[in-house]
Amino acid sequence: MSPAATTAPEASRRAALADPGYQAFLILRIGFTVAPILFGLDKFANLLVDWPGYLAPWIDDIVPGSDQAAMCAVGVIEIVAGIAVAVAPRFGGWLVAAWLGGIIVNLLSIPDYYDIALRDFGLLLAAVALARLAQRYHGERRQP
Repeated sequence: MSPAATTAPEASRRAALADPGYQAFLILRIGFTVAPILFGLDKFANLLVDWPGYLAPWIDDIVPGSDQAAMCAVGVIEIVAGIAVAVAPRFGGWLVAAWLGGIIVNLLSIPDYYDIALRDFGLLLAAVALARLAQRYHGERRQP
């Protein structure tokens, strides 16, 4: 094997990591993998916050079971969304964006939660950016 062949992959990795667009893609991909999984797991433990308090009464009325059971189901969906981002960010980014849209609708129907809905709108935009960047970098085997 020639010396040039052994250094080409390393040079390619360095070039990839120097690309600001690729850096943004990695940051969003890691963030939207880790955060949904952690928040999803916390739906079972309520360590960060009392999650059932974030469930709009009208949604609690239409879903079967208790509000805590509904939040556990939400947790499962969030864990799946995080895994989807890790495995297939072109799909997972859109899944997270859609899920955040549902969360926003839920929060807008609860008084005094508008600030959190606005924050989640920013996260929705970031998830869309992730999906678009994933489309751009799809198929490129850029490993750090």
